[in-house]
Amino acid sequence: MSLPPQFARSTRMAVFYAAIFLVIGIQTPFWPVWLAGRGLGAQQIATVFAAAIWVKVFATPVIGAATDRLGRHRGVMIGLALLACVAYAALGPAVGFVPILAIYAVAATAQSALMPLGDSITLAAVRDEGVDYGRIRLWGSVTFVLAAAGSGAVLAVAAADDQTDPVLLLVFAASVLLLLACLVVPPPSAGGPASRARGRARWTAVVALAADRRFWLFVASVAAIQSSHQLYYGFGTLYWRGLGFSDAVIGGLWAEGVVAEIVLFWYGRRLIAWCGPIGLMGLGGAAGVIRWGLSGVLPELGAAATLQVFHAFSFGAAHLGAMHYMARTVPPEAAASAQALYAGVSAGIGSGVIMLAAGQLYAAFGGRAYLFMALLSALGVVGVAMLAHRNAAGATVPR
Repeated sequence: MSLPPQFARSTRMAVFYAAIFLVIGIQTPFWPVWLAGRGLGAQQIATVFAAAIWVKVFATPVIGAATDRLGRHRGVMIGLALLACVAYAALGPAVGFVPILAIYAVAATAQSALMPLGDSITLAAVRDEGVDYGRIRLWGSVTFVLAAAGSGAVLAVAAADDQTDPVLLLVFAASVLLLLACLVVPPPSAGGPASRARGRARWTAVVALAADRRFWLFVASVAAIQSSHQLYYGFGTLYWRGLGFSDAVIGGLWAEGVVAEIVLFWYGRRLIAWCGPIGLMGLGGAAGVIRWGLSGVLPELGAAATLQVFHAFSFGAAHLGAMHYMARTVPPEAAASAQALYAGVSAGIGSGVIMLAAGQLYAAFGGRAYLFMALLSALGVVGVAMLAHRNAAGATVPR
């Protein structure tokens, strides 16, 4: 019995998200450990991460625009995944700060450009076939949790056996799996970005998108909401340790946030039907105001555990709303460009600038620096409200 085309497409894209978050789940907690093991100091490690962020800011939109122009999404993804594998392999013999900086920037750029391209294919299927984005994307969150926990156990065994470079081996192995996942990524759906326009028409759509003020209001608003998480990502563990929480408890709190995110993605279609993409983005911003506004002034474990549930909304709802907003409003010919611009501003400029500010704020105010993150979420809510007003007035991005 053959599977329905929507099911097959959803399964293949779920495999892609699972694979890419497998890499991220290993890297997020342990890549700084690998860099330190190669002799890099704290400032050099920060420079490596900052350089990778800023290279992605400029490279990802270019890659997205080129992909829209070519209309070969899967081919570009395979090439990027292969480039990431080669770069991680080249890090094995690399010695010294400058070679590691340069090679990692290549690997990180290739890897990060995969996400918006994958999202553009998935959202084409959301728009044209009615697939459930949330239930596809949640498998990335699942593998992130499993990778972070599982790689920690593997590294503990490797350390006992005196293995000198287990982190890089795990990252490389996960990158190979990501390459294999890209090989089975489906082409865009019949009504998707690969078939609705050619050549000059695609480029015209990309230029129109870049000049659309409503699109940039959308990007800036969601970037503010998502960037408000940078203090939590960079200093949440340090803050909780300062409150006396054990590492086991802290690990449980991180896992709780991701599990809450998974639950929201599972019920994402119902939430979209209930409040729409803009309402979901606004809900995410409002949750951020509450979460960060209370995080720095309620130091009890019970409060921390309760507020971690808000991760489902401050991140999950805002992200899900943003994806569906683009699926409904961005012309298919510019889908990859829209995803790349969104990723470049939100995960690039937003993360880079706000993370630098978060470090200064945490050093000066400790946990009360979360109040500044609440203000950033509030600015995102204002932007979303302005976007809703403009859309209600009929000034929407062309479908």
